[in-house]
Parts: sequence; C-alpha cells; structure tokens
Amino acid sequence: MTAPPPARTTEPPLTAPPGSEGTLPPPILQAKSRWVAAPWSDLPGWSQDALPEAWGAWLQSCQRPSTGATTICAEVQRLSGASLSAQQQWLTQRFQPYRVETLQGASEGLLTSYYEPVMDASRLPRPGFAVPLYAVPNGLGQRKPWFSREEMDTQAFARAALKGKELAYLADPVDAMVLHIQGSGRIRITEADGRVRMVRLAFAGTNDHPYKSIGSWLLEQGLTRDATWPGIKAWIAKNPQRVNELLWKNPRVVFFKEESLAGAAADLGPKGAQGVPLTAGRSIAVDPGSIPYGTPVWLASSGAQAQLQKLVLAQDTGSAIVGGIRADYFAGSGAAAGELAGRLKQPLRLWVLLPR
Repeated sequence: MTAPPPARTTEPPLTAPPGSEGTLPPPILQAKSRWVAAPWSDLPGWSQDALPEAWGAWLQSCQRPSTGATTICAEVQRLSGASLSAQQQWLTQRFQPYRVETLQGASEGLLTSYYEPVMDASRLPRPGFAVPLYAVPNGLGQRKPWFSREEMDTQAFARAALKGKELAYLADPVDAMVLHIQGSGRIRITEADGRVRMVRLAFAGTNDHPYKSIGSWLLEQGLTRDATWPGIKAWIAKNPQRVNELLWKNPRVVFFKEESLAGAAADLGPKGAQGVPLTAGRSIAVDPGSIPYGTPVWLASSGAQAQLQKLVLAQDTGSAIVGGIRADYFAGSGAAAGELAGRLKQPLRLWVLLPR
C-alpha cells in the first residue's frame, strides 16, 4: 500500500454526480500528476473484474508496506480467498477512486507492456553460444556513465574490466538486447558438466547510459514500418551485417545477478522496484513521481492488442516509464507474454484507489 496522500490543495471540492450523497474530496497534487476524486461508477468494467486474481499481487505489496498501511494490509490478508462480492463491497466502502490526470489536465496516456523472457544459455562460451551476459563489474560506480555498449564491445580496457564477470552466454545478440530492455529473464542454462537447469537473471544495475530505442531508430531512418520485436528481428534477418550498428544505437547495458528458481520461487515473477515479486497481468510499472509504489490502481485500456479493465498494483518502474499517465503492464513469462509485450502500445486511463 502507498503512504498517506500529500497535503491537499485548496481547490474547491467537486460536486458528486446526481444520485450520490455528499461531495467528493478535493483534488490531490503529486509531483507529476493531479488526482481528481471520482465515483466508482466512472471506473470502466468495475463490476466485471475477477478481483480475486489481483489479491495475490496486493499481498505481495503488503510484504513491503509503507507507513500507515498496516491496517489496510491486515484487511487485505483477511479477505484473501473471499468471494468476489465481499471484495467488491470492501473496496467500495474503504476506498475512494481518484482519476489520474497530467498536471495540464489530460486524462489519457500511454500503456505499453513488458515481460520476462525465457532463453537458452550456456555457462561457458561454446560454438553457437558466444554472447555474454555480465554481473556488475568492479568499480562500476567510480566512472559515470560507465562504458557504453559499443565501448564494451570494442575497447580493450572495457573488456578487461568485464573479464571474469560473465554469468552466461546466449546464442543471439538480439536476445541479449531483449534481456537488457526487459531487465530480467529466465534462462535454461547448460552447466559446464552438462546439467541443464532453469535460473533467473535479475536486474543488478546499469552502465548509467540513457535508454535509446533501436526500434525508433529504424523508423527514423526509414528502414522499417514495424518497430515491434518481430519487425526488428525481420529487419535484422535481411541485414545481418548491420546488427552491431543497430544494437549500438542503445548505449544502455544492464548487469545481472543470478537467482534460484527452486521451489515456490519458480511460480513468482521477478522483483520490481518496490522490492516484491511481480504478478502476471496484475503488476504495472509506473513513474513514482505520479503514482507511489504499492498503490492499488484501476487500469482501463482498449486497443488492437488487448481490452483491459482491471485492478492492478503499482510495483515497478523503468527508464522509459515517465509521465503522469504512463504504465508498463507486466505480461508474465515466456513466448506468449513476449508476443503481447512486443506489440502492446495503446491509450490508457488510470484511477488510484486511496483509503477513505
């Protein structure tokens, strides 16, 4: 759960719609957004969502509750496994929805998606597996920004600094780029003794360079009309000699740490910026200057790729997730999730839910 809201503005309260009692609370200002109180009837699809599916994500956020969230989290725990109607009744009694607007008053933003790739890898370099993924190099914080992607590939000094930090080797440099952009992934790794096991490579840091979209570069150069991952891979298949030229357009590199996927961990998503595991279809990355981590959010987005009207939890962020009405939807792990994440880009509306 999120911390108590900041001091309210002196703007006059909004009048409730006909048929409701009393008045709605006044707007609340955040650093990058303005929250405007709204009746529950404004939330698209409110009565149709399978709320019990969101409860696991909410319980994860309650592992890292903010100040003042203890009582709410105790109630969330008590209602775990309760009926849909019981959860709906509790939400409407205990929470006030607020429509998220930009500081300029717009109420529509952008929804994209991300996922956890699943890839084959080798612990040691071998024919067909020669693209390294690295742990955090020594002295990373002593130089900011650290070496760029191109420098890491071409400069002897940068390569020497990475020696011994190789965690695993992939077959395809484009897959490595996907892993850098998504921030974590599951790898089916072949160990030196021939054993194969599944582990997670989780986000551990970056080289402090800004993220640059290679898809946008292809569009700007007029090299493709399809900047989705399937479109990017199709362009590379026709232009294999330009792979490095393309990849070096994004100087940002992510460093990883290895995590076990034994036992219950196998069913959990990677940890987001809130420090709790993400839940497929119920976790979003946000700009924390607009929505604090742990906040329950009603999300509404309609487009060619998905029709989404559901309760989600703000549990992560990303370098490209900037703005008042901006979210990245965690689609889950594997190929199907990757297909959605690679294509989802559509209008978005958000309502934060605050305790009354």
